[in-house]
Amino acid sequence: MENVQNTHISGNPDNYDKLHNTLLGIVGTFNRPQRDEMMIAQSGIPLDRALFPLLVQIGRFGPIGIVELADRVGRDYTTVSRQVAKLEQSGLAQRQKNVRDKRINEAVITAQGKGLTDRIDQVRAQVYQQLFQSWAPEEYQQLVQLLSRFAADFAALGSEE
Repeated sequence: MENVQNTHISGNPDNYDKLHNTLLGIVGTFNRPQRDEMMIAQSGIPLDRALFPLLVQIGRFGPIGIVELADRVGRDYTTVSRQVAKLEQSGLAQRQKNVRDKRINEAVITAQGKGLTDRIDQVRAQVYQQLFQSWAPEEYQQLVQLLSRFAADFAALGSEE
């Protein structure tokens, strides 16, 4: 019988380094202030760059607790709380108590904020159209499927504690 070598991913630590470097590159690209400034400018929205990722996160995941929002953007809770107050003063988001647990303060997007995130989404779609114009549709679908699976599995690792 022929000896077939186990080629499972766990057999080669270099595979993890390559993956991790790729993910760091993606995160770094997404976190660049210039990227946010470009999105703000192309969307034509009057928004401070520091508030941009918060508004986007609130729009995508709201109502969202302020603590969870701070975790998602990698900022201190008190900083995010002050920044959400600025979004609230601008009429783009509002704070409310969680329906199940009144101790939890949440942020939720307003109609005005939704209008801004809709414009941001249009610009993002144009950027992605340009990025993926040379990709075959099945390559794009595979990327989305695999990244979704990775994100879900990775998130589950953190919740098993």
